[in-house]
Amino acid sequence: MDARHWDDMYRSRDQVFSGNPNPVLVAEAAGLRPGQALDVGCGEGADAVWLARRGWRVTAVDVSEVALRRAAAAAEADAEVRDRVAWARDDLAATPPPAGAFDLVSMHYFPLRREPDHRALCGLLAAVAPGGTLLYATHPLPAPGPGPNTAAEYYQPGDIAQLLGPAWGIVVNETRPRTTPPPEGTHHTHDAVLRALRLS
Repeated sequence: MDARHWDDMYRSRDQVFSGNPNPVLVAEAAGLRPGQALDVGCGEGADAVWLARRGWRVTAVDVSEVALRRAAAAAEADAEVRDRVAWARDDLAATPPPAGAFDLVSMHYFPLRREPDHRALCGLLAAVAPGGTLLYATHPLPAPGPGPNTAAEYYQPGDIAQLLGPAWGIVVNETRPRTTPPPEGTHHTHDAVLRALRLS
């Protein structure tokens, strides 16, 4: 799933997602003190806009130029959001963000493949500043069945939780029912959620 794949996906429709922030973000980040946030795989920008309107300064990153142009255009009319969000095209699975730079690293349905050395994941974890929060939400693994399970190629919150050392405190590690309808054409009824605080 390279940049071309995602550009083609976003070009396929005028708007791919609802324009609303992910409900897990709203539930878990509403009470956090605003600071610097990294929105990993920002897509059309709804999460970045929600954070910016609550006082965060957001670096919103996606591999898709089409998605970023769409997100920036939608936010342009809102001066507060425009001044608080930096839109950036990058592949954070290949190029790690600055270490210790963010009070919140937010990853929602970001397709992060498992690696034997966890290189990309470790780069994203390192981006969380001491006292900052990691928020990771994804689709839980489907029930075992016939055929290959491609979802197992990607990290689940429990996988990440097991890799966090004593410098972290786990606040949430659970699978919960979705509070909003799933995206059109999908049948996701639950979210798998990890929220962890970097202690040092």
